[in-house]
Amino acid sequence: MAPHLTLAAQPQFFHGASLQSRLLGFSLRHTVRPLLGAWSHLPFDIFPPNLVDHVARLLPVHEGTMWRTVDLADCRSEWLQAKGVADIHGGNEHAILYFHGGAFLTCGLNTHRRLVSRISYAAKQPVLNVGYRQMPHQPITESIADGVTAFGWLLGQGYAPQNITIAGDSAGGYLAFSVARAVMDKGWGQPAGVVAISPLLDFDPAGKQGHRNANRCHTFPLKAVAKLTDVALRMDTHHGVTAPRVDPVNMPLADMPPAMIHIGSHEVLMADAELMANRLVSAGVACDLQVWDRQVHVFQAAASWLPEARIAIGEIGAFVQGLMDRESTGTTTVAEPARRTHTAEASAVR
Repeated sequence: MAPHLTLAAQPQFFHGASLQSRLLGFSLRHTVRPLLGAWSHLPFDIFPPNLVDHVARLLPVHEGTMWRTVDLADCRSEWLQAKGVADIHGGNEHAILYFHGGAFLTCGLNTHRRLVSRISYAAKQPVLNVGYRQMPHQPITESIADGVTAFGWLLGQGYAPQNITIAGDSAGGYLAFSVARAVMDKGWGQPAGVVAISPLLDFDPAGKQGHRNANRCHTFPLKAVAKLTDVALRMDTHHGVTAPRVDPVNMPLADMPPAMIHIGSHEVLMADAELMANRLVSAGVACDLQVWDRQVHVFQAAASWLPEARIAIGEIGAFVQGLMDRESTGTTTVAEPARRTHTAEASAVR
């Protein structure tokens, strides 16, 4: 097993796992993980209909949340405002661009509306939640293109690029960094920051195979991650994508905006989070890497009953609001947060 990566970014470690979080981890390890393991051994690709997003229509959102449909050029999205959150017409010049997770294969606006509404409330900013195109219908390059279109929509509404935070979870974390890079390369300006929750940032499975978390993840067996890499490459070929896709960990990073990365301490994607944080800070970019003790993949989505999730969303809200201070003072980096450890069970629930 490879040694622990020496980090240029010293992570914040949030100690403690509540009974609820341990029960969640146990249930995922004995349900979702075996299913993904079985999928990874199939000798063919299978793409079941995205039923989970249809069922998720029944999930409630944060009290008082309002949302409306936004039809972008190639995908459907939602403009969402939590209770008490104004948009640009109400004098709030800041917004969040959000990308849901789901391995580029599943989930959507319905599965993530609840999480997005809580992030909107914590950050006091409206959110454009993007229902980007996914595999097998379109390759990942088109998912990124939809994200760029969504950023352009926000610019068209009057939001300045330096007032837009780009966020996402899992595969959405990949899109958050990729879209930030793409809009900067187009000359549209630097976004306020990037927030990545349990992000997939490197399709090369080698780093994850040699990591201490290779077989500790509650949700993903390592073979499922490798299978996703193979599927993504086949979809690129199927759709005629010839140019190699550059993963976020391999992008030019020196001019990227400040970032926050959340990761559970046992996640297989810890390898990606550590590598990205290391490369960002080595490039001179502020990165707040937060490691959450024994928390599962995107545990923040369970904020209605998981205390650690509510604390984590509060941390995201504070980070995003801190980016507003950075923009107003004209500084180029955010202040390095005081390095600390937290006991999640003892912390005030936000």
